Amino acid sequence: MLAQLDTTAVDRATTLETLLQTPAGKRMLTCIQCGTCAGTCPYGDYMEFSPRLVINMLRRGFLDEVIKSDSLLRCVACYACLAKCPRGIRLTDVLLPLVKEQVLLNRTELPNEFQKTLENLHRYGNPMGESPRKRAAWTATAGVKVPLISELKREVDVLWFVECYTSFYPRGQATSRAVAKLFNALGVDFAILGNDEKCAGECGQLTWESGLFESLAEYNVKLLGKYKFHRLVTADAHAYNAFVFRYPMYGLHVPVEHTTQFFARHIEQLKPKLTKPLNVTVTYHDPCCLGRAAGEYDAPRRLLEAIPGVKLVEMTHNRVNSICCGGGGGGMWLDTYYKQQGMERLSERRVREAIATGADVLAVACPYEVSRFEDALKVVRHDKPMMVRDVVELLAESLVSEA
Repeated sequence: MLAQLDTTAVDRATTLETLLQTPAGKRMLTCIQCGTCAGTCPYGDYMEFSPRLVINMLRRGFLDEVIKSDSLLRCVACYACLAKCPRGIRLTDVLLPLVKEQVLLNRTELPNEFQKTLENLHRYGNPMGESPRKRAAWTATAGVKVPLISELKREVDVLWFVECYTSFYPRGQATSRAVAKLFNALGVDFAILGNDEKCAGECGQLTWESGLFESLAEYNVKLLGKYKFHRLVTADAHAYNAFVFRYPMYGLHVPVEHTTQFFARHIEQLKPKLTKPLNVTVTYHDPCCLGRAAGEYDAPRRLLEAIPGVKLVEMTHNRVNSICCGGGGGGMWLDTYYKQQGMERLSERRVREAIATGADVLAVACPYEVSRFEDALKVVRHDKPMMVRDVVELLAESLVSEA
């Protein structure tokens, strides 16, 4: 299972030149060229070089042809090829990022929105180019106390890594307010990093900029090392992915949980507080970075089933077969490019499945998905209204009022 990935199979110094000397690289040479990766890739039909062909070109010494192509601009790092590979070859998190980095170095220009995002991450520590001094401004609207660990000056049980979209975007802030409300309802001893926090950088690692990821990872590991806490919790599936599978290479060795995992672990304490029936039918979308990458499918569903008045229905493609929202691997900032190439937005493909279930709510567990699916619902025909809500938003809505 992917949750058992060996993070020592490569190290942070691995390059395309040294890859085949690593355990992960040697496994790539065992590829049987079955084409499963190409068949399961959501954008495989638009790729000149599918994952299978990338390995083939690597073996034959013709990788330069792949690097000169813009084929891998279409890779959204959804882990589908890795999840389905019968040989367990680590395409998504090892080979493809190394090739993408060389694609970046060999291109004179990138799509404007994507280029701007990389520049913002370098300069501001967040992809939207917001002032770092505004990162914790959302806490003023939380309705409950959200302490800063730098002000507490003591050890806490939970250090909550809020991340970018849940700090700066209004819809993301709604998720953060829900998490804060749930933490307070459970009496969790928690704190946040506040304005000192920077993006975890996961998309820098899985897209094109390993140097960008490295600078963000080194900064955050140093920052985290200043404080004492028992576990690191985040509502961002991409940050969770980075902390679990990449940050150990940079010296981070602490328990890490996604918010759905944390609240599912406290489900018996939480259930008595969920007293407001929502009376909705919900379908759940498995985020790639939480599902296929980490093997976590049950925790979000357990939480949804614990909410009174919620009926959970599944989409045709679910769990390991879930269709990617299209935001990973840089896809969050490549929609305009994809449209110019005549490619269907994966978020639109996914909401069609959600609509087919007849659900009232499309539940998610990653901040990328909220805006992507809400945008898709504006253009995909549907006769019955549908809302997009993070799982924690639904939990907070069901909480008994303390008033």
